[in-house]
Amino acid sequence: MKLKHRLLAACTVATLLAAGIPSATQAQGSYTLDDVWTAYDGFNRNLLDAEKYIYKTNTSFEHATDRWNGAAAIWCQPMYWDMALNAWQLAERLRDTERAKKYKALSRKIFEGNKAQYVGFDFEDNNENTGWFIYDDIQWWTITLARAYQLCGDEEYLRLSEASFRRVWYGSERVGDTGSYDEHKGGMFWQWQPIRNPNPNNSNTDGKMACINFPTVVAAMTLYNCVPADRQPSDEAKPAYQTKQQYLEKAQEIYRWGEANLFDKKTGRIADSKHGEGEPAWKTHVYNQATFIGGSVLLYKATGDRHYLDNAVLAADYTVGPMSEKDGVLPFESGIEQGIYTAIFAQYIAMLVYDCGQTKYLPFLHHTIATGWGNRDRTRELCGGDYARPVQPDEVVDSYSASGIPALMLLFPPESNR
Repeated sequence: MKLKHRLLAACTVATLLAAGIPSATQAQGSYTLDDVWTAYDGFNRNLLDAEKYIYKTNTSFEHATDRWNGAAAIWCQPMYWDMALNAWQLAERLRDTERAKKYKALSRKIFEGNKAQYVGFDFEDNNENTGWFIYDDIQWWTITLARAYQLCGDEEYLRLSEASFRRVWYGSERVGDTGSYDEHKGGMFWQWQPIRNPNPNNSNTDGKMACINFPTVVAAMTLYNCVPADRQPSDEAKPAYQTKQQYLEKAQEIYRWGEANLFDKKTGRIADSKHGEGEPAWKTHVYNQATFIGGSVLLYKATGDRHYLDNAVLAADYTVGPMSEKDGVLPFESGIEQGIYTAIFAQYIAMLVYDCGQTKYLPFLHHTIATGWGNRDRTRELCGGDYARPVQPDEVVDSYSASGIPALMLLFPPESNR
């Protein structure tokens, strides 16, 4: 199912009330459709470099010059593009012609701005300023480029998405790395090191992080949903593209490794990483929960295998339960770039809610939105990442933290506007 169609899928207020699910206005606090647009426009007004059309690190910068001077992280820029695509789709669904035109144009400008900033999407340029030097940085772009192709049908998006997937899986002769995929023991390595003249990854010592393994599942399955069923396999050792079946097989293989090594089948928590044969690092992060949910949903939809859906629900239950128990809203991590985690979660919990009918998460999501929006800086119409704490008018706010509430709002507007 195309993202556009997924966003169109919705439950009516009457259906939700009949099922005992409260609407946004019944949850603690409330927000309106006008608030959705105000939140997204406030995010852009304060954090988008309107000359380059890439996003700034935080509100203290006038421009997003480069990685060292004001530009938000390369791997977070595609999440901001997702938001623009979602804004366009929401406006389309609401038949808001003016906004649909505005956000569709913005979506293209964000793509062009990032293409200009990041060496024309040459994924084999590994300079550390505007290039590519960690596997997951590339794979996040694989996902959003494929989503954009689903929405727009622009062949450039698909070509770049497949090129980035190939780069991650097989490595680069120009860079000298051997690829993220561990052909000996399975799973995906997080990085190549050193960035210049890298050594081969070591299955016994090097890290295989959730943040590359589950995005690889999502990337493969999103491309699976993009490519034609009759595509013929390439005879190249490192093919430029995969067939539909090959994308599915790669997704299933990495999912099996991740499920066996990074997933707690009793609780639904996702480990941050695993090095060699040792115990996983059981530090949980919302974005790892999110991509596991997304990969599970995409595999469930493609195969009908119920265990994928059961895994997605278990991981979501853990996220909205134990991980969020402190304030009753999605948790905030104050480390650099970690504020983006909610925007990533928004994308994948929406799949579980809309594609799989798991409406039980709506009250929690509405409460998180209402809390974060209620604590915004009302002068700048800007949200923070610690949703239970008010944002002060003179506070420096980073784009990662500010993205979460508007990202959720665009996918979970008030019930009557679904």
